[in-house]
Amino acid sequence: MKNNLTQEQINYYRKNGYLTIDGFLSEEELEIWRNTLADALKQRQGRKFPHSELKTGEDDGINTDATYFGNVFDQIINLWMTHDGMKELILDKRIGKMATQLADVEGIRVWHDQALIKKPWANPTSWHIDTPFWSFSHREALSIWIALDDVTVQNGCLYFMPGSHLDTKFDEPNIGMNMGEIFREYPQYIDKKPFVSVIKAGSCSFHNGLNIHAAGPNMTNGYRRAMTCAFMPDGATFNGKKNVLPGDYFNSLKVGDLLDNDEQNPLIYHKNMD
Repeated sequence: MKNNLTQEQINYYRKNGYLTIDGFLSEEELEIWRNTLADALKQRQGRKFPHSELKTGEDDGINTDATYFGNVFDQIINLWMTHDGMKELILDKRIGKMATQLADVEGIRVWHDQALIKKPWANPTSWHIDTPFWSFSHREALSIWIALDDVTVQNGCLYFMPGSHLDTKFDEPNIGMNMGEIFREYPQYIDKKPFVSVIKAGSCSFHNGLNIHAAGPNMTNGYRRAMTCAFMPDGATFNGKKNVLPGDYFNSLKVGDLLDNDEQNPLIYHKNMD
């Protein structure tokens, strides 16, 4: 694993809100991630969450058009909770340290992982930001996105808007079918040139949860598989939103509570661990 970050890479991430790392996984590690994901998905049997019978592609109450959004990608969340092999991969201290360094925080917790699988002829993902949908509000939350297939313009690569994480807000913009809807809220980016994240299988990207980003459609007859994980800085507090939290835990929280439940959001790295 290419997990040692240079200061140049950290500076680039801090300025732009994203970073790509070519050859992040070795060929052997890539096969482990692919095989582990396949087994974890088989075990989950299409259920989107560990605590729910909702199937991927069904109306989750967030997206208003299940037919359209069900063909954006198959999304399976928190596989680390239901598969030991995936837990070992997602809770890797090396990845946690990278996230901590990029975010410039004391420690990092898993918010949620998710398999994102674009099937043949899948719809695009419109421009959006992540953090406003989550159950905490922190400007340094971030995600890793690991490519398990070659990612091209044709099969639905990611696009990042450089520097947008510096002035976006925690207001919750809709992720709709209109690709550019978010630019009603952030018109200063309408004429900006996005970064096109074309990467090989085994490479990865990190992006800040407030970075404006999107993904294109899959215009091929093949699959575009990715395994991702969103990270929450240690010390983040509950903002009242349910998001991926199971009902019992959500009902036990009040706004301002520390989100430090290791069964839900495990601490995978802290500077004190070194």
